[in-house]
Amino acid sequence: MRVISGSAKSLKLKTIEGMDTRPTQDRIKETLFNMIQYDIPGCKFLDLFGGSGGIGIEALSRGAKEAVFVEKSPKALRCIRENLSFTKLKEYASVMGMDVFAAIRQLEQEKKTFDYIFMDPPYKKGFEDQVLSCLDQSSICTLDTVVIVESSLETKIVDEDYKELKIFRIKEYKTNKHTFLRKS
Repeated sequence: MRVISGSAKSLKLKTIEGMDTRPTQDRIKETLFNMIQYDIPGCKFLDLFGGSGGIGIEALSRGAKEAVFVEKSPKALRCIRENLSFTKLKEYASVMGMDVFAAIRQLEQEKKTFDYIFMDPPYKKGFEDQVLSCLDQSSICTLDTVVIVESSLETKIVDEDYKELKIFRIKEYKTNKHTFLRKS
């Protein structure tokens, strides 16, 4: 896994050994950032279920003003911090070592908002719907926020389940997909 573009271009990132995380493949990450590249410079980016930090680091490398990484696994937290140091991007990042729902509550208390909220939760555990339901009512997600969910192809995201979040784009790949939502 490497940084595709920007200030940390071509730097190889550490990943966590084992099956606890599945880093987004470089070609999928490149396609995702090609779709959103013009909105990344200066944005505030939230990376939920951060894993090794590859998505948030890509955003920082491409000019995001700040990125917040949320991850509860101690091994993954170490990996994120090491990757931020290695890419020299840690001054623009904050890492929250906690459950996603606790992190959202804390960010609400801090009156934070984000331009992009990305999540890549463990597959087939129902986290997508739980987190989207939380974000649907959360102040960290504004009318301008784009929420991107990376999930398996089988995962059904039904926006009728949410009061405000609505799907505006789905990009399918061979093994997974990105669903883009925004408050309406």
